Amino acid sequence: MRLGSLFLWDIRFQAKHGFYFLYAVLTVLYVAVLFAVPESWKEKTAAILIFSDPASMGLFFMGAIILLEKSQHTPCAFAVSPVCPMEYIIAEVSSLSAISLAAAVVLASAAGADNLHIVLLGTAISSMIFTLFGIIIATKISSLNQFILWTVPIEIVCFGPAILHLFKITPAWLRYYPVNVCMEMVSGGTPSAMGILIVMALLAILFILSKHCVLKMWSSTGGVKL
Repeated sequence: MRLGSLFLWDIRFQAKHGFYFLYAVLTVLYVAVLFAVPESWKEKTAAILIFSDPASMGLFFMGAIILLEKSQHTPCAFAVSPVCPMEYIIAEVSSLSAISLAAAVVLASAAGADNLHIVLLGTAISSMIFTLFGIIIATKISSLNQFILWTVPIEIVCFGPAILHLFKITPAWLRYYPVNVCMEMVSGGTPSAMGILIVMALLAILFILSKHCVLKMWSSTGGVKL
């Protein structure tokens, strides 16, 4: 019950601050790009667009979301409520994944992508990974400039290898690199069982770390450790 309420609260929060309008506009622009590129480029272009924006939106938006929540003293309310950190995290991950999947459906359909179910699974997993990274970073910062600086290393180690893997210019063993596994799915490919296991292990680690970071943020809310 609490989880459902948190999810709906996140949806309303995101709608109020224009997230849905922004992604509606971006999706229209991306579809225009897909129609403008040659047919032979559409599949890879769609994969890059999906992976670098809808799938990774949590990395970019969690800073703004948590900073807004801090400015509105929302963490103070969470700190004294029955809500547990994992419920908060799951609600954030689920609500942002919903936007990612909606945009991915439109872009993948516009590109005529095969294996739409694999594309969406890859988008969902990527969205979870990036949103958890965003939560971990956002709980430790006090300004948007700090958040942007902290996300740069994540972008370097995630986007570069994944795009290189898409064009098959990375060593064979890098197909097990978690973001490369995600990119393989976003492009409609079927990942190996080992790759999926590695990604699941990364997700478990990120959930544990994000729970610790959220709990620490709540326990020190207002500048006083509770």
